Amino acid sequence: MIFGKKRGDSPGYEDNAALDGFGGYQPSDSSGYTPPSETPAPVEPEPQKPAKQPMSRSGRRAMYGFFATLGVIAVAALANNGDRSSESSAPTTRAPLVYTPSPQVVAPPVTEGWQSVAGKDGVYAYDVPPNWTPKPGTIHGWEKGTQVPGVTMVASAFVGEGYCPQEKRSRLGGSGVVNVKVADPLAAAKKAVDDLAVSAYNPEDGPLTAKITAEPPQTTEFTLGTGKKVAASIVLAEVVTPPGACGAHRALVGVIAPQLGEASAALAVYSGQDAPGGADRELILKILKTYRGVPEADRKTITPPPSTLR
Repeated sequence: MIFGKKRGDSPGYEDNAALDGFGGYQPSDSSGYTPPSETPAPVEPEPQKPAKQPMSRSGRRAMYGFFATLGVIAVAALANNGDRSSESSAPTTRAPLVYTPSPQVVAPPVTEGWQSVAGKDGVYAYDVPPNWTPKPGTIHGWEKGTQVPGVTMVASAFVGEGYCPQEKRSRLGGSGVVNVKVADPLAAAKKAVDDLAVSAYNPEDGPLTAKITAEPPQTTEFTLGTGKKVAASIVLAEVVTPPGACGAHRALVGVIAPQLGEASAALAVYSGQDAPGGADRELILKILKTYRGVPEADRKTITPPPSTLR
């Protein structure tokens, strides 16, 4: 996966494509790692080839995301065939632009008043608060650099759009599922936290100025779509960065990684802490603990109506 450019001064996350999405490209809901039969679905992107958009770079923090066009635009032109001896010809008329979204699989939320974010055909899901914006078909992340490992996140959701006046496309925080090629859930959670914190809060080519302090890990369980429970680990970390025009001086990153075999599909949540509207420690934990496999009976396929632009 090729990522865009680097992070900027904003403590949140900035878009550069699809009008309101993170910069990059916007593929349809991506797949990923393929677990055993009772595991949540894969989280790596499906073999689509979305077009990469230009990325932005502002100072200390960078914001990346990845989007793909989900529909087809049909354009037809009707030319005037009237009397050519006329000094003026009739105006050319064009058919309306029609955008047809692809079908998507949804799952019901398990938290009252919250919204569900389903990934990989609804095989897994998690919930976010009502002020978050689910983007289940969005891939976002941070590019690998000389000093940072980079990270790719699918089945995304975001919060705090435009919270920084200096960066109109900034976002305060977000979430997504990460494919971690580590079998042990604790090791997978630690790796995902470190990859995300280092990549999101440092320049890709250094210096590594962010101070990352991890909390003691927590042991929990993850419920598969079959109802079976497997071991999982949660790791939270505080990130402190040098203050900037929009840069978060303090942020929190949390990850839950279930034991799924040779690799783990881990859910990561991150949020700046110096602006209103984000997620504090307790809210991040609450989001992480909604992560689950979805029974087949609870998955529903919907097809959003086409949009017509004239």
